Order: sequence, then C-alpha cells, then structure tokens
Amino acid sequence: MLFTSALLLSALSLTSALPTFSSDQSVEQRDTAWAWDEGASSDYTIHISCNATERAQLLRALNESITLAQHAKDHILRFGNSSETYVKYFGNASTTAEPAGWFDKLVNGDKTGILFRCDDVDNKCYQDGWAGHWRGEISPDQTVICPLSFEARWSLEAMCAHGYTVAEQKDSLYFGADLLHRLYHTEKIAEGVVDHYADTQEEILQLAIEHPEEAVRNSATLRHFAVEVYAYDIAVPGQGCAGTVPVASELPASSSTVASASTVSSAASECHTHADGEVHCA
Repeated sequence: MLFTSALLLSALSLTSALPTFSSDQSVEQRDTAWAWDEGASSDYTIHISCNATERAQLLRALNESITLAQHAKDHILRFGNSSETYVKYFGNASTTAEPAGWFDKLVNGDKTGILFRCDDVDNKCYQDGWAGHWRGEISPDQTVICPLSFEARWSLEAMCAHGYTVAEQKDSLYFGADLLHRLYHTEKIAEGVVDHYADTQEEILQLAIEHPEEAVRNSATLRHFAVEVYAYDIAVPGQGCAGTVPVASELPASSSTVASASTVSSAASECHTHADGEVHCA
C-alpha cells in the first residue's frame, strides 16, 4: 500500500512539472513556422531615380519581357525540337530543357537585387548610341537605362510593324526584347553561363548548326527565338515576320520603311561594358 502511494505521488509530481500548451500557443507556433520563400521577390525593382513616366514605361517593358519569355517557354514545352523555329535557333542536337529553363528563370526566378536605374550613375549615357548599360563588376545585377531607350523603343503592340523583320532589324527596337538582353547580363539571371557566343542573325543560325550546346545559352539566340515565335504565334498568327538574312550586295540603297527601322535601330543600340572592359553595342 505504501509502495503504491509513493508511485502515485511520484507520477503526480512529474505531471505537474511538465509544461502545458494552450490551443492559442499551438496556433501561434504554426503561424510562425519557417517560410521557405521568405525574402524572395517576384518583381524586378525600379530605382527611385526613375521618374513617374520612366517608371511607367519600364514597368510596361518589363511586363513585355516576361510576356516574351513566357511564350518562348510555352512554345518549347508544347513543340520541343519538333518546332522548325526551335531547330533553326538551337539546332537538332540541343536539349530543350536548357533554353526553356533560361526563359522560366526570367519569369519565375527570384528577382531580389536586380535593379533598373535612370540616374546615369556611371556617366555613360552622354555617349552617342548609348541607350543603357549593364554595370558589370561594379554592380553585376544593376542596369542603367538611358533617355534614348525611352525615346526610341517600340512596344510589343508594334510587333512586325514599320517593316520590321527578325532577320533584318535588331530585336532591341522593342523595349521588352531589349530588356531581355539586359537581364541576361545580370549575374542573378545568367549565372555567368548565358553570354555572347554570337550576335548577328547570320552568326546565330550558324551557331545552331556548329555549336548547339552554346546556342542554348547564347543571349542573342534566346532573344531572337523569343521574338520570332511571339511574332508567328501571337502577333501575326501563322505568318510572323521572320524575314531572311540579307546578302550584303542585296541590301537596298534606300527604302523608306526599312530606313525608318534601321535609323531607330542604330540610334537605340544597346551599348554596355562587359566585366573585362570590352564595350559591346549590338
């Protein structure tokens, strides 16, 4: 009897020593659980140096960049390498997963730290033809947009207008496509992998044949593909405006339509300085 009483007393002592939790405490613990995506950003950041008009134009252009990237990814996921346009730009021997991934990263990747600014902090916008530049090693995820970009770029609504063709004019005529180029310079997006392996349309098509492993990570290839499939699938369905690579001797001496596009294209070259100091205007 004494032994039983001692056991009961010991059990009561242990019970009273145990912490108690109310239902409110349980809810609080659940509410403060670790959030796996805490601190991530789903939007690109525009610096306070951009005024209201510049901010509005940049927001629209960034949304158009995402539109281009999303459709390019969707086209690849739908058709893979059965798409003639895919094979044209990325070759027969490439993996469809890599370019689809680079497009997806622009759309769904974490955008923390990627910044667009308008204050010409590096004093380069005064140079002829400079519509913006990547800041390179100084700030590898920052891009300066110069006034020329706001004056000369077109919106996606003008896709295939003004005599534009993918093969004969620069994709940078479209603000959304131009920002694809600038985003593929940032460390956050490109990871030091997406680069300039080829720039002109002729070089891009040759790269797809000779080095498809580079084509899938070539900045210009990704951009030209995105613009061409958007033009064919969305802007002018079933027709697009691919154009053909002109032979030098066949270039027209004068043409009001093409001249207009080429004048704006020349004025709005996307010049920037690479990490090694090389100035690139494409």
